[in-house]
Parts: sequence; C-alpha cells; structure tokens
Amino acid sequence: MAFPFALLAAGVSAGGSILGGIAANNAAKLNAFNIQTEKTVGEAEALQRHNDRLDLYRSNLSANIASLASQGRDIGSDMSVTAFLENQKDIATTDTARSDFMASMQGMSLDAQAAAVRSEGKAQLASGIIGALGTMASGLSDYQDTKIGGAKVSTGNVSGPMTSSLRPPRDPRRIKKSKSLLRGY
Repeated sequence: MAFPFALLAAGVSAGGSILGGIAANNAAKLNAFNIQTEKTVGEAEALQRHNDRLDLYRSNLSANIASLASQGRDIGSDMSVTAFLENQKDIATTDTARSDFMASMQGMSLDAQAAAVRSEGKAQLASGIIGALGTMASGLSDYQDTKIGGAKVSTGNVSGPMTSSLRPPRDPRRIKKSKSLLRGY
C-alpha cells in the first residue's frame, strides 16, 4: 500500500514548495509597497524643504528691502542693491534645485530597489513552482519503483529477470574463466 503514501508525501511537499513561493512573492510585494511608501514620504519631505527654502527667501527679501529702504537706498535704481537681490534669488533657486535633484535621485533609487524586490519575489515563486514539479516527478518515480517491487527497470536489451543494474547479467562461464586466470597469480 505504498502508492497513496509516496504520492501523498510528494503532493504535500510540492504543495509546501508552492505555498512557500507564494508567501515569498507576497512578502516581496509588501516590501516593495513599503519602499514605494518611503519614496512618497521622501517626495513630500522634499517638497516641504523646497517650500521652506522659498519661504525663507521671501522673508529675507522683505527684510533686505526694508533694511535697504530704511538706509535711504533706492531699491529700483541702485545697481548694487539690484545685484544683491538677484544674487539672493540665484542662491535660493540653486538651493531648491539641488534639493529637488537629490529627492529625485533618492526616488529613482527607491524605485529600483522596489523593482528588484518584486523581481526577487517572482523568482522565488517560480522556484517554488519548479521545485514542486521536481518533487512531484520524483514522487511519481519513487511510486513507479515501489509499484514494480522496488527494482529499477532496465532500459537495455536484457534477457532474463529484471535487475537493478543497467548492465546485462554476467555470463557464468566468463566468471569461471576469470577465476581460473586469477589462480595463477
């Protein structure tokens, strides 16, 4: 009654391989989702830094204009004041561009990381399925061996009883000859 047990054991093992692959794939999807969430949070933080820097620029611009006006300098026609204000604008623009660029690079890095995690999960799922197929094939082979009495079937041209070897049985006359040759030594 080995039939049900051999195939049942192979089926359980194969099912475990498939379930393991599915679980690994689902875990990878969850990890990828968490990475994408981290990217979204990073983008929101970068936008906040961008806005904070622009607010600081506007605040400083107002303070600088008020300070220069209180000193009696003409804001519209004084070239040094205009150059100073343009320089402050360039600094703020460069700061925000750099911050935006770094956020973009971080986002692309997280996208690549999430894609790699998803790909790994798919590979683990495929590995589980392939492992299950191998387990079932092995279980079926074991069943076939058990079904025919535990002996492996020879695929060669063999006459006589089945043997576990792929070689045909030895000719007893050759065995006697080889024993007589060994006596001389």
